Amino acid sequence: MHILIVDGHPDPNEKRFCHAAAAAYAEGARKSGHEARVIAIAKLDIPVLRSQDEWVHGTLPPQLKEAQDAIKWADHLVIIYPLWLGDVPAYLKAFLEQVARPDFAFAPGSSYPTAGPLKGKSARLIVTMGMPAFVYRWFFFKHSVTSLKRNVLELVGIRPVRETIIGMVETTDHEKWLKSIKSLGQAAR
Repeated sequence: MHILIVDGHPDPNEKRFCHAAAAAYAEGARKSGHEARVIAIAKLDIPVLRSQDEWVHGTLPPQLKEAQDAIKWADHLVIIYPLWLGDVPAYLKAFLEQVARPDFAFAPGSSYPTAGPLKGKSARLIVTMGMPAFVYRWFFFKHSVTSLKRNVLELVGIRPVRETIIGMVETTDHEKWLKSIKSLGQAAR
């Protein structure tokens, strides 16, 4: 299986848990014979889109064309990100807006996006946060995960979309979580 891991933490500091999680998933996938690539958005220059016209007709930056090619190549996408202000970090959102252009994520001339070229891929979201995961799930209804899953990934035909939510990331047992994430990579789930 071809697996693309999008390390969606915008901070290039190597001590960030999301970076370790991306490496653990890739290691597990490769150990089981899968091909895995990692895109670390912190290493990319991602301009912000400011209009629908720019999204539809603007020029995609070359480094993001490589990201689109990697998404096309992948059978399974893994997006790892920290919860910031209750949502996906703005830099990851900018990445998704750039790569999910209409001519890429939607079928040409189609008004129904699931007919597009991304249909048939699967995904896993791995989200880290400072609050307890059960509070995010039950009090906040895991709204950012639901939004990314339903309003972005499933909208363009990517399903199933599974999730792993890691709460209390600053104090949790990192080694236990990395072992679990590595196992997810081995199973390509």
